[in-house]
Amino acid sequence: MPQLRLGIIVSLEKGEESLKKVRELGFETCQLVCWDQSHFTPANAQMVKEMAKKLAIEITILWVGWPGPQVWNFREGPATLGLVPPEYRYVRMEVLKKGSDFARSIGVSSIATHVGFIPENPKDPLYPGLVAAVREVAAYCQKNGQFFCFETGQETPTTLVRTIEEVGLPNLGINFDPANLLMYGKANPVDALDLLGKFVRGVHAKDGEYPTDGYTLGQEKKVGEGMVNFPKVIAKLKGYGYQGALTIEREIAGQQQIEDILTARDYLLPLL
Repeated sequence: MPQLRLGIIVSLEKGEESLKKVRELGFETCQLVCWDQSHFTPANAQMVKEMAKKLAIEITILWVGWPGPQVWNFREGPATLGLVPPEYRYVRMEVLKKGSDFARSIGVSSIATHVGFIPENPKDPLYPGLVAAVREVAAYCQKNGQFFCFETGQETPTTLVRTIEEVGLPNLGINFDPANLLMYGKANPVDALDLLGKFVRGVHAKDGEYPTDGYTLGQEKKVGEGMVNFPKVIAKLKGYGYQGALTIEREIAGQQQIEDILTARDYLLPLL
C-alpha cells in the first residue's frame, strides 16, 4: 500500500512566512487557505509559485472561504454557512470561482470549501437551489481542470453522497475531515468512509469529540486525544486507494498550536 505524506494548513493572507513554516516544521505538503478574496491577485500567485518551488513543497488543495456571517454552531449555522442560505449564495459562488481561477494560476488541481448544512430532506425548498449552485461552481472548476471538494462535517454522509450524485459532474470530490463528522454529530468517521471513501481527494488530520448538547459543536482535540480512530481511518483510506496527504489541522493559535502539530506528526508518522 502507498505511504501517505503529512502536511499542514497555511494561510495565503499571511504571505511568504506562512509557506516557509511548512518546511520549518519539517513538512512537504500543505493546504493553502484563503478567506479574503482580495488576496487572489497575480502578485500573490507569482509569490506562491516561487515559494513553493524554492521550498520544494506541494500545495495539494486551495481551501476557499467566503464572505458574510459565519456562526459555527447548530442554532445559527444552518442559516449562515456555505452555499445553503440563498441570501449569501450568489456572492459566495463568485468568490469560489475566483478561488478556482487563483488555484489554476498556481497550478493547484483541487479547491475545497464548506458547502454548509445541506438539507437531509431532498424535498426541502433550499435543496434544489443548493444543488444548482454547486453544479455551477463545479462546472467552472471543471473548465479550469480542477476538482471541487466538499469538506465533510455539516451533513450526513448519505446526504453528501446524494448531493454528489444529483450534481452529477465527474470532478466532485471530498476533503475528508474525520473530526468534523464527530464534532457536528453526523457520523463515525471510520464507518463514514464506507460511503465516502471513493470520493476522497484530501484529508484533514484533526481530532475531536461528539457534541454534548444540541446547540454547540463538539470539542476539537489534539490529534490522538479525541475520538477519531486514526489507525482504522488511515487503513481504510489506503484500502480505497487514497494516495494523497494527511493535512494536520489544529484550530488554536500560538506556540501551543505548533507544539500540537508536532505531536500530531509524531503520532501519525508510524501509521503512514
